[in-house]
Amino acid sequence: MPELLAPAGSPEALRAAVAARADAVYLSGKRFGARKFAANFEEPQLRDAIDYAHLHGVKAYVTVNTLIREDEIADVAAYLIQLYEMGADAVLVQDVGIAALARRLVPGLHLHASTQMTIHNQEGVDWAARLGFERVVLAREVSLEEIRGMKRETGGQQVGLEVFVHGALCYSYSGQCLLSSAIGGRSGNRGMCAQPCRKPYVLLRGQKDEYGRPTSLAAAPLKEKFLISTRDLSVYRHLDKIVRSPVQSLKIEGRMKSAEYVAIVTSIYRKALDEIASGSWSPSLDDERDLALAFNRDFTEGYLLGAKDIMGRKMSDNRGVLIGSVASFDPQRSEAAVRLSGPLAPEPGDGLVFIAPGQELGLVAQRPFQKDGLLRLRTPERVRPGAKVYLTGSIALGRKTHKIISSLKKEIPIDLSVSWEGAVPSIEGFLENGVCVKVSAGFKAEKAEKQPTTALQIESQLRRTGGTPFVVRAVDMSYPGDLFIPIGALNQLRRDLMAKAKDALIQIHSPDLEAVAKAREKLQCMNLSAAASPESRIPDLAVYADILDAVRDAAEGGCKRIYFEPALKEQKDGIGKAMDLLHAAKEACGDAELIWKWPRITKWSFFEFAKPMLSEIEVDGIMVEDMGSVKPVLEAKTDAVLYGAAGLNVWNHLAIEQLSPPFHYLTLSPELSGEQLALTVAKARNKASEHSGSSKLELVVQGNLEVMITEDCIPCLAKDETSGDFWGLQDFRRIFPLRRDENNRTHIFNSAETCLLDYLPQIVQIGLDGVAVDARGRTAKYAREMTEIYLKAIDLVKRGGSEMDRDLWALKEEARARSLGGITTGHFLKGLKEEIS
Repeated sequence: MPELLAPAGSPEALRAAVAARADAVYLSGKRFGARKFAANFEEPQLRDAIDYAHLHGVKAYVTVNTLIREDEIADVAAYLIQLYEMGADAVLVQDVGIAALARRLVPGLHLHASTQMTIHNQEGVDWAARLGFERVVLAREVSLEEIRGMKRETGGQQVGLEVFVHGALCYSYSGQCLLSSAIGGRSGNRGMCAQPCRKPYVLLRGQKDEYGRPTSLAAAPLKEKFLISTRDLSVYRHLDKIVRSPVQSLKIEGRMKSAEYVAIVTSIYRKALDEIASGSWSPSLDDERDLALAFNRDFTEGYLLGAKDIMGRKMSDNRGVLIGSVASFDPQRSEAAVRLSGPLAPEPGDGLVFIAPGQELGLVAQRPFQKDGLLRLRTPERVRPGAKVYLTGSIALGRKTHKIISSLKKEIPIDLSVSWEGAVPSIEGFLENGVCVKVSAGFKAEKAEKQPTTALQIESQLRRTGGTPFVVRAVDMSYPGDLFIPIGALNQLRRDLMAKAKDALIQIHSPDLEAVAKAREKLQCMNLSAAASPESRIPDLAVYADILDAVRDAAEGGCKRIYFEPALKEQKDGIGKAMDLLHAAKEACGDAELIWKWPRITKWSFFEFAKPMLSEIEVDGIMVEDMGSVKPVLEAKTDAVLYGAAGLNVWNHLAIEQLSPPFHYLTLSPELSGEQLALTVAKARNKASEHSGSSKLELVVQGNLEVMITEDCIPCLAKDETSGDFWGLQDFRRIFPLRRDENNRTHIFNSAETCLLDYLPQIVQIGLDGVAVDARGRTAKYAREMTEIYLKAIDLVKRGGSEMDRDLWALKEEARARSLGGITTGHFLKGLKEEIS
């Protein structure tokens, strides 16, 4: 049976997960975890939490799944050693550099690849195995059919596959969402997501001007407001199908949910798995209702089971359970009469929501009562007949959760053997896993003058294990029967034994002290916090393009490289057209290099389509955005020159070092500030001089940043989705451009265009090899003119002089005049917000 993995975002949730009989929990310290808004654990708490889980036979996985800044690497390295010493069963990692560091520093520490790594194909799993990961948490968009085709063993190593089975779904592929980062500086890659996907948006469509900017915008007439809000995942009804797949672990989402939520959901899935194992399971309607009562935004079976109802666009908060509708309203008594649709009725203290067109009223039920076959409820304002009534908070469910959580008292059986050496008692404790502990008393019992201590009294005291996780099962005692033993001395002997048993159980999960010492010695030799000085360089200019005319105009404008990402049909009959297009692009490039850019998401169908072309087409390199694409490229074209785009999330010199080779060029993350970029580049150069060299490094300095990629097709919501050249999402004050690709995925872009033109002098000082303009979704005119503007700016910086700043400002205004949504410096100046306010 697969492992049942529950969230433990707080000490209370941890106890709930253990009480509900999870096989494992995942939790986080206060730093480096992708859920900073959860309660999480201070360091001493974290050690206690891991010990608590282990004492109850539950594994503890710790999340270290944020992207790591250069100045944090030394702290993360020390933290990894601490987690190893604490006995963490595994750590979940997103940052490829930190994964490589963990392998070198603490080879005994088990690694799981976080879903934030966006691993969505077999080739990505293979890559993770080669890097040393023992388990991969797959992207939520991977289907069960795809999982069934994945190998359990790769390169001789067993790789476990983990999937989410219940809880909230992200709209974008995890690890590729920068929307919260772009809007307010709170990055999901740093655990600070502000969940802008749960906000209302309006779908706009219109035409494009000569630079690809929107004109004649109009709102698409849609009833739904929450256009990028997903339903919650629940595969409960088809759990048996997943059990029969190669999946090793079933993960419940919810580190920011309550202990009550964790208790209910975990216990229901535990019960189902136990019944599946015994061959007696069928889905329970009562359990499905309780899952919905615990929390839901309407349920979907998700991409995992190929569901089409992923989105919940009507509302984005907890839906509760529909219990009936309003039959009538008495304004004099301010009383609603509700016709119940089933046996579920509210009791005093339950939460209710009344929903009608234009009205949503929430209240706590006070004294509901039945009359004439209808439920009567006092309401603070008029509710319309026909309004739907939902139960959103249940006192009865609360009682169930209390029962689950309080059921965990003593679970670890221990057998005792009491012996006497002279008048000194000794106790041996035997645990089911073969562990044996022994303690001897620090006193010598006296001969009893009047009333000796009886064997029954001794056994009674030894069984009092309150406050410990142990329960005494059998007591074997050879007692002479004529001794007086103080009760306090017996209690201390029992406490000593239980403490020793607890330490012995914890020690099973603790690493060898010598291994910890070796890891600390390695860390001292690594000198991870050493400073490095940047070396200035004049960067080349590259341009991203997705249409042939833009390729031609960017090349004629004088750029060095063009990353061409054309819209291609992934079908056999499309290969000829694709090759013709790439050949035409190569001819149009002239002296510029042509790099064929692959999509950010590459499923098996794309590899089957693209690989046959690699040996036939003439391009100067291939750009990819996921590690799963590397192997297919090099298998089909061994001498291919690889370029890495921003989707690889390169944040530090360790990631650069790990990816050099196979990558010739790497694009650094747009979430890094100028200071962080300078430190990262300097450290990478410093390390490269010590070893075999480093990838060249680039930064996108102009263009609307891609902030989301999703399997959802937003333009498909409109009645005529082919009528608009421009599509966008509008919140209260911004318009986010979006594009639909050939696979009906939606790409969402930042509302304002990144422009770092007047910061080119600082970028030169940082020492980047290249800067890039992203002209995808724009026109050939935009590509040519922006190329010319940036080449003039680079030449100005190269020449210097007293007029440079003034001339750069003038060029910046030219760039602003061609921008979409105005311009922004992104995070280059201030970086991300890192503190919770």
